[in-house]
Amino acid sequence: MAIGVGRGAIAPNPVDRYSHPVIENTHDPVVIAGGGPAGMVAGLLLARAGVPVTVLEKHADFLRDFRGDTVHPSTMELFQQLGMLSDLLEIPHSRIDEISLSLAGRNWKVVSFRDLAVAAPFIAMMPQWDLLDFIAAKAARYPTFELRMSAEVTDIFYTDGRVGGVMLASGEKLPARLVIAADGRRSLLRGKAELPLEDIGAPMDVLWFRLDKKGDHRSEAGFGVLEAGQFLVMIDRNSYFQCAYVFSKGQVDQLRSKGLEAFRARLKGLLPHLAGSIDEIVSWEQTSLLSVALDRLTSWHRPGLLAIGDAAHAMSPIGGVGINVAVQDAVAAANILAAALARGENPDPLLGDVQKARWRAVTRMQSIQKLAQDRVIEPLLLRTSPIKKAFWPVRLLNRFPALRRIPGRIIGLGFDRQSIESPSAYD
Repeated sequence: MAIGVGRGAIAPNPVDRYSHPVIENTHDPVVIAGGGPAGMVAGLLLARAGVPVTVLEKHADFLRDFRGDTVHPSTMELFQQLGMLSDLLEIPHSRIDEISLSLAGRNWKVVSFRDLAVAAPFIAMMPQWDLLDFIAAKAARYPTFELRMSAEVTDIFYTDGRVGGVMLASGEKLPARLVIAADGRRSLLRGKAELPLEDIGAPMDVLWFRLDKKGDHRSEAGFGVLEAGQFLVMIDRNSYFQCAYVFSKGQVDQLRSKGLEAFRARLKGLLPHLAGSIDEIVSWEQTSLLSVALDRLTSWHRPGLLAIGDAAHAMSPIGGVGINVAVQDAVAAANILAAALARGENPDPLLGDVQKARWRAVTRMQSIQKLAQDRVIEPLLLRTSPIKKAFWPVRLLNRFPALRRIPGRIIGLGFDRQSIESPSAYD
């Protein structure tokens, strides 16, 4: 039974029929597949509670460009609760406290984070590898935390009717009290565990690239440029702009077939003041394709395994909320599971509670993203006539500053915001 977008009820769980056998491997670690934000935060919080945990990251380091680099106020509030926010903000970053659009020949202010009642009322833009290195260093203080790089998970195995651990590309068989699948939007483990996936659909893909700053340009920390058939987002990264060029889904080959000169001409039409930087794009290898997905598992778990983050629900890049929704999943998982795991109890009866705790927040955000995709982005990308007048919601948000707090709160804090409730074994 599929779930309609935005409904609050969870579909009947096909794995509820499984019993919850007593597990004997209480000395085995919790194994987290995937060293992204969800996996690393889950590892940090479980280790903080005294739970043995091993995070497996298939790459040798965290250095991958054009990953989600947005750290939203909701995530920074969690680090504030852990006493780590001041250290986090020592990492070089830029700040977005409002978002504006260039539309119909002028700029319009549409989102503000400035009035959020949190310690950091802004989006911090920092390279994700710096964020992950930071979390790894904080987690390494706990004796039960282990991070293994170049450790690619290739399969799961079963013990007494439940997922009992993972297999690595090296051939190693690693037993686990619980496997947490945090291995991203193309999760291998959710497929191996045969968890049911609902594809909501996305009408666009994105090309990421960077444009160096040249001369004195105004700050465009959070800035979108909209024209008929084109949409570009710019993020100020101090020495350069990180840019996302949005186009109709599946059209990347068509875009590339027209050649780089045609692509540069499109960009110059949107950003004439950066023509010199645009000319420095001399190869498609300077761009990175994001195939946008919007989907979710209708069941996040089966005995011995729990999926969180993008493995449980791929978010659209709209609002840049994916990292922060994933981190909220990790916090909910630790809040619900950490104490039981620390006592050596079987976590299986609690796995469904993690999904229940996060379901409404995820489906609400995905509903908003789908609405934006269907009502704004897709018609814009298909439009051929010039945009001569800003859309009425844009005019309204620009005219009344107080209204900008509404999208600011949704983007910045999300829904059903989590707080750190998992225990600490070291206080």
